[in-house]
Amino acid sequence: MNAHAFTSDVAFTPTVKAIQARKGSRQSYARVEERGGWQADITPDLAAFIEMQTSVFLSTANGDGQPYIQHRGGPAGFLKVLDQHTIGFADFSGNRQFITQGNLADNPQAFLFLIDYAHRQRIKIWGTARVVENDAELMARLMPQDYKARPEQVILFTVSAWDSNCPQHIPQRFEAADVAAALGERDRRIERLEQEIARLKGISGAAAGG
Repeated sequence: MNAHAFTSDVAFTPTVKAIQARKGSRQSYARVEERGGWQADITPDLAAFIEMQTSVFLSTANGDGQPYIQHRGGPAGFLKVLDQHTIGFADFSGNRQFITQGNLADNPQAFLFLIDYAHRQRIKIWGTARVVENDAELMARLMPQDYKARPEQVILFTVSAWDSNCPQHIPQRFEAADVAAALGERDRRIERLEQEIARLKGISGAAAGG
C-alpha cells in the first residue's frame, strides 16, 4: 500500500518538489496532486498496453543505493497483469550474474519502464518487486506458450504508482516482424493487381482480334 500523501510522492520527494518550485513547474504538479496524484491501480487500458509489449526495462538498486537496469524481453504477453496491482513474468536464464535478484534481496524498491516505439508511448511504473523460486504452478501460468527460453524463476512486481510520458523525442520505430508482414501484404497486393492487369489486357486483346 502507498504510504505517501499522494501517489506521485514516490517520485516527487521534498527535494524534487523544491527544485520544481525553483524552476517553475511545481504549481502544475500541485494541481495533479489536488486531483489525487498518479494512478495506483492497473486500469484496463494500462493492462492492455503492458501485455502488448515485447520488451521492458527493470530498474533496481542495491543496499548502497547503486542503481542497475536490466532489460527483459519475450513474445507479446510475456508480461502478465495478475490483478489490479501485480505484474508478473517468467525470468529467463541469462548470463547468471543475478544482480537484479541480489538487489531485490537487499532493497525491494523497483521500477518498470515500458516504451512502444511504433506508437511513441512510454509508461513509468513505480513499486516493489520480489523473486519467486520453485513455484511450478506460477511458472506455468507465466511462461509464454511454445517460447524457446529456459525459465529460471518468476519476478512479481507490485505497483505503487504509474504515469505516462509525452511522446516528445521518442523516435518512431517498428518491429521487424510487423514491417515484414506489411511488406508481404504489399507484395501480395501488387501481385493481385498485376494478375488483374494481365487479365484485362487479355480480354482487351481478344476483343480487338474479334
